[in-house]
Amino acid sequence: MPFTGAPTTPPLHSHVTDAIKTPSLIRLSETMVLARFETLKVYAALGAVRALLAAGTIRPGDTLIDSSSGIYALALALACHRYGLRCHIVASTTVTPTIRSQLEILGATVDQMPTESDLRLDQNRRVARVQELLRANPGMHWMRQYHDPVHRLGYAELATLVRAAIPQAPLAVVAAVGTGASSAGLIQPIREQDPSTRLVGVQPFGSVSFGSERFLDPEAIIAGIGSAIPFDNVRHGLYDQVHWLTFRHAMAGTIALMRSHAIFAGLSTGAAYLAARWEVRHHPERVHLLIGADTGHRYVDKVFARHREAADANTLEPVEINSLDDLSPPWSTMPWARRDYPPGVGSDQLSAAASGSPRPQPPTGRPAATG
Repeated sequence: MPFTGAPTTPPLHSHVTDAIKTPSLIRLSETMVLARFETLKVYAALGAVRALLAAGTIRPGDTLIDSSSGIYALALALACHRYGLRCHIVASTTVTPTIRSQLEILGATVDQMPTESDLRLDQNRRVARVQELLRANPGMHWMRQYHDPVHRLGYAELATLVRAAIPQAPLAVVAAVGTGASSAGLIQPIREQDPSTRLVGVQPFGSVSFGSERFLDPEAIIAGIGSAIPFDNVRHGLYDQVHWLTFRHAMAGTIALMRSHAIFAGLSTGAAYLAARWEVRHHPERVHLLIGADTGHRYVDKVFARHREAADANTLEPVEINSLDDLSPPWSTMPWARRDYPPGVGSDQLSAAASGSPRPQPPTGRPAATG
């Protein structure tokens, strides 16, 4: 199934964000295509900043602030550079010196959290620091990448690109679940043309987004794809299938992707690649679009330098479950069937639960079948 519409002459861009936002589309097999990004969240940051400027919510010279584990921080700093805005990042302990240096050169100010072995505590600490800064500087605009749906808007452009490149095949999108903005922003416009398009989410054990918070993966460093608090931008009712993986399985997928296809990508991409291989076997009638959010640079020491430790991806299979009660590391998968989580509870109620209200129990039992 050949790709169509590739330009013969590369466009001349006026800002680097236009050059790096568009992914390279790489065919991994007849039924799997990788959308490989340098920085996926440039779409989110540009779309959000443009919408906020157009609405008059922010003006050139204003300071935008948010919390990030890395790639959103860089994307937001680039968008601020482009539109004459100031940027302040409350950075995760996982933000590398390479990313921090780029942020500072771009003019962003950076609060980086001290080293923390538990990324849940790191995330909670970052949110608390943002709120502290907002109290001291009420003129700052909190971007709220975890909650503000404005971050979904930029991905409509990506949806158009995907449908132009793969115009007729039934699709399945396989993406790591982070803030949820990219999945929602991509799948919703695609489903306007084909409501049957599947969305497969990939989570680390320990994340609250799909009910695995009772687990602790001591090696979990899959920055950006799990959550210690509920995110409004995670629209549970959009997902058809969910996979939960440990760090070791994500590492196996990351090394397998490079060994098999020479693609140097981040750990969340490796986790999604492992899940996509399983999905391809179970849904061979679909082309699976795998979202590769970033490159592998921030995982050189903890993943790529340890490549000899990686398990053979060909030997790994998930436990197939029908209830969150049966979640079992190192890899579980479950039909989600586009239902809310917990059933009948909206994201605003989940956010209230995160701020102190009693948290509803995870769903159990067999979900409804998909069409």
